This record gives sequence, C-alpha cells and structure tokens, in this order.
Amino acid sequence: MKIINSNEVITQLSFIEAIKVMEQCFKDFQAGTISQEKRMVQQLPDGENHNVFAMMPAYLGKNRYFGSKIITAFPNNHKQNLPSHLGEVLLFDSKNGQPVAMVNANAVTWIRTAAVSALATKFLAKKSANALTLIGSGQQAASHLATITCVRAIQRVFVYDLDETRRKQFILQYQEDYPELTFIECSKLEEATKETDIICTLTPSKTPILSRKNIQPGTHINAIGTFTPDTRELASDLMAFGQLYVDDYQAIKRESGDYLIPLAEGVLTETAILGSLGELVTHQKNGRTDEQSITIFDAVGLAVEDLCCAEYIYEKIKGVVLK
Repeated sequence: MKIINSNEVITQLSFIEAIKVMEQCFKDFQAGTISQEKRMVQQLPDGENHNVFAMMPAYLGKNRYFGSKIITAFPNNHKQNLPSHLGEVLLFDSKNGQPVAMVNANAVTWIRTAAVSALATKFLAKKSANALTLIGSGQQAASHLATITCVRAIQRVFVYDLDETRRKQFILQYQEDYPELTFIECSKLEEATKETDIICTLTPSKTPILSRKNIQPGTHINAIGTFTPDTRELASDLMAFGQLYVDDYQAIKRESGDYLIPLAEGVLTETAILGSLGELVTHQKNGRTDEQSITIFDAVGLAVEDLCCAEYIYEKIKGVVLK
C-alpha cells in the first residue's frame, strides 16, 4: 500500500488542479455515478465538548476506487502547534477490494475545501469581484486565499481574526507570497465586511459571526467552517435573506447548523435552498443573476471530494495519464 504524506499531496495536487478535480467530482456526483454514505461523527467524551472523530465513506465506481476519510477535529490544536484537522484517506481498488493507498487527510482537506469554495465562487460571486475577506486566519485562510485568487481578480484582502497575533502573522507571511495584493488587518468585524465582495468564514464557531447588518449588497459568502448541527457562522436573519446554495442537499439537512437552526426557528423553510454545487456545474441552476443579491454557499464537506482527490493523487504518482 502506498503511503502518501502531506508534502506529496501538496506537490501532486495544485490548487488549479484541485478546482478542476472538484468540478468533475460534482458533475459525477450530480449524475449519480459516484456516491457516498452518511458521515459518522462522534463528539469525544473527553470532557472538552468540542473534539470530534469522524468517518466519511464514498464509492467512485466499480472500475475506480472506494474508501473513507478518517479524521479528527480538535479546534484548540493550534495551542500545540498542530492543525485542527488530522487523519488519513484510505483508498481501496473497487475491482478487488485491495487497499492501495493511505493519503494524508489534512493536506487533502486543506486543498479540497478551498477548491470547492472557489468553484462555488466562480458561479456565485460577481464577475467584477476584487475584494476578499477571510474570517479566521488559520490553515483554511491560506488555501482559500490561493484558490479564490484563481477564479477572481482579487486586489484587496481583508483579514479578521479574534487573535491579533494570528492575523498579524498571517498578513506578514502572505504579503510576501502575494506582493501584488493589498492586505488589510481588521480588528473589528465591520472593517472586514463593509467594502468586500467575497467573504469566507473559516471558523468552528458555535455562535453566529455574521448577521444581515454586516453584509453589503452584492456580497458572496462561503460558509465552510462548521459541519455539525449545533455549530454555525451565519445568523438566522442572514440565512433567511441571502440566496442559499449548498454542497449537497442531504448532507446540509443532516449536518449544517447554519441551515438547521434557523429552520427549527421557523425563519427558513426547506425551499430556501435554491440549488446545489452539482446543479451549478451541470448548468441545471444558473447561480448569480444580478449584482445586488447576497449569495451564500453553505458547505459541510463531502466524502466524494476527499476520495476524488485521493484518487487523482494516487493515479498521478503511478504515472497514469489523467483526464
């Protein structure tokens, strides 16, 4: 069995490649040629009340692969200089059930999550969008900066994080990597949202960060930081006002606190979801239709994303000619 570490994942799967892999993934998912099972999530009984163990199985077809991402989410890992998400993607050959690869899940998640947000941004953000806001300056902020700049001509980047040291360090590091961009450090949330076009919320928050009053007309929001029914980043009034798109209907209705909490409050109905990313990439839904609407992409992360990335990396390392 091939063991593919974090550095190999990053070397073999560029952000531009990942966006293309995710577009094909969602086309296949929409067509029903690949599938996934319900995510198993256990909050660990360790007294911390926020550490999570999860398994995410998926099947890519009888001539491809199947497997599962096995991952932990420990929000306070930064205190130990560790990523919040750690784990592996196990890849099996669908023709015989043989395990063929174990792929570093943290690197896959880091890349694929941002690639999916970029794909949604491609369909839902204004074509003229040139200002990006990152709420949270952890790992996902770096990958979202990389992918969003692939799909829109970003000029300004607003960075907001409750931790002053973290946001300053982020700007100091990435200003060197992106000298063409202007980075703006924001100590208050309103500073980060009043002049932006695209907002990426990248936190494990249990209480809403953004409400309708924070958001200007024409803004697109990628809400990707939470994936459990009791965590959310967007307030109910914003969810009710925005045009809502999701990564997967079933997953959102099981796992997204951003959706489930306002639904329970009676603020949302199930008809609030206007479309899925699969419907956008197959042009069954149109996405943004005007310059003033507030669009929201609510994503909890899908097993098919992880397996398609793991497959791509494994095949590339084997020297297989890729599509």
